[in-house]
Amino acid sequence: MKPWNQTDIEAWLKDQTIKRSYQDEVVTKILALKNQFDIIEYGSLSYSALRYPLFLIKTKNFDKNKKTILITGGVHGYETSGVHGALAFFEREVVKFDDMFNFICAPCVSPWAYETINRWNAKALDPNRCFYSNGPSEECSLFLEAVSSVHDQLFAHFDLHETTDTDNSIFRPALEKRDAVKQEIWEIPDGFYIVGDTANPQPGFQKAVIAAVKKVTHIAPGDKNGMIIGVPLEQEGVINYNFKKLFLCAGLSNSEYTTTTEVYPDSPKVTDALCVDAQVAAVRGGVEYLKNIQAD
Repeated sequence: MKPWNQTDIEAWLKDQTIKRSYQDEVVTKILALKNQFDIIEYGSLSYSALRYPLFLIKTKNFDKNKKTILITGGVHGYETSGVHGALAFFEREVVKFDDMFNFICAPCVSPWAYETINRWNAKALDPNRCFYSNGPSEECSLFLEAVSSVHDQLFAHFDLHETTDTDNSIFRPALEKRDAVKQEIWEIPDGFYIVGDTANPQPGFQKAVIAAVKKVTHIAPGDKNGMIIGVPLEQEGVINYNFKKLFLCAGLSNSEYTTTTEVYPDSPKVTDALCVDAQVAAVRGGVEYLKNIQAD
């Protein structure tokens, strides 16, 4: 077995098909918010500039005296509730907190992957390993440039994701073929969990996020070894990764508070709407925690 070359990548790409509409399902929702928020088109993907414009949503009257909170969704385009959870938080919740914080959101960082229901981009790259300067992922480079003006002002960052059954059935097997490196099959956790930063774990913040989500849906238990996806539990529903070492989206800045959410949409205990509600609850719980510590 050999790692993929360019011919292999092109063969993989030919097998990918459009399964849903970014324009109909995401762009229309973004543009519907234009009277409440500033909508900024920060570029488009070279795969199809007209099909894949990229947007930021910002609270109006950005105030340099306020802390700024970043929300990202759709870094992995197939993780649907991350996209729609980010949008729903702006639709439902931002007004409750914009007196204290600025908010900026990229609801769908990877729109080609959204349409093709992929973890990777069209170059068979995982964007959530490419958040660094001059990296190979167009999605990441465009986004990093778009937020460069507020990069040093970010106080918190919520990166909204999912862990799905297709991680084992499709994406990890594909990764094994692409890299010619054996991949272990994870035990997919049944429930919601989050990932904190090994270098800056902020356990109180993470606990507040989990507490808010518990009111909406169930929290993933650890496996028989007290782990989730091969990583030891730090507390209920919380594991830690080294965000910066892995070049994850949640590690793109020096935000004091960062978390990556993980919804399990394949659980028989949830619906698509409940998965979105869980993402909204996660951000709300974290922001309420931040509001309380700011007020103290």
